[in-house]
Amino acid sequence: MIQNGSLSWTSGAPLVIAHRGASAFAPENTLAAFRRAEEIGAHGIELDAKLSADGCVVVHHDLTLERTTNGEGLLRKKTLAELRQLDAGSHFDPRFRGEQIPTLEEVFTNAGPKLLINVELTNYGSMYDKLVPAVAKLIRRYRLETRVLLSSFSPIALLQANHLCPDVRTGLLVQSGGPQFLWKCMEAVIPHDDLHPPDKIVDGELLRTQHDHGRYVRVWTVNEPGRVAELAVLGVDAIISDDPKMVLDVLRGADTGK
Repeated sequence: MIQNGSLSWTSGAPLVIAHRGASAFAPENTLAAFRRAEEIGAHGIELDAKLSADGCVVVHHDLTLERTTNGEGLLRKKTLAELRQLDAGSHFDPRFRGEQIPTLEEVFTNAGPKLLINVELTNYGSMYDKLVPAVAKLIRRYRLETRVLLSSFSPIALLQANHLCPDVRTGLLVQSGGPQFLWKCMEAVIPHDDLHPPDKIVDGELLRTQHDHGRYVRVWTVNEPGRVAELAVLGVDAIISDDPKMVLDVLRGADTGK
């Protein structure tokens, strides 16, 4: 297995990346979930970045607040102070009551020295906002150019990322639905280092094609032990999972009991 002290996004395969933190064990996209990922031994975390109304980069997946907090409405309409008042933990388990929506700066401070960080640029409802410049500024401030990877479904976000952070790896996210020629067209016109496909479309041919082009393939979101084993044999470069412990157990040859 890869040792965290010598990690990079091009380390030997497969890296184990905790999806929204160890979200099978703690509320997604919270410091608790990121700490749990570290405790489990994941190589990195994946998280979702958005801007608050007053321009702070915060970590939250949905456009709205209802699913994972006791708040309501669009996140981008709330200031950081307003977001700090919300409970982002009780929806998962009462033990996490009081867990807050973190800022990206907090994640960089706590996890940056220890874990690889895949920041998904999720300004899909406000594609022309200042999210990418703000994230780029934080990466430079904390000198995390080799520890952070920027991914997105958005061509605009990836174009900005490649312009503002040319020394940070970028990953093109693709969907499982719809004709594959659409994302293959995106591949041809959008500069990116690597491909982040959903589990459903990953096979040997996709991997060979991407590797032949010098791209790493990081697969999301894989939560079945049998599929983890299959992907490891195929030679994927990273496995993104809600349950990084299970993935590590499979890769180590342990019986997960699932």
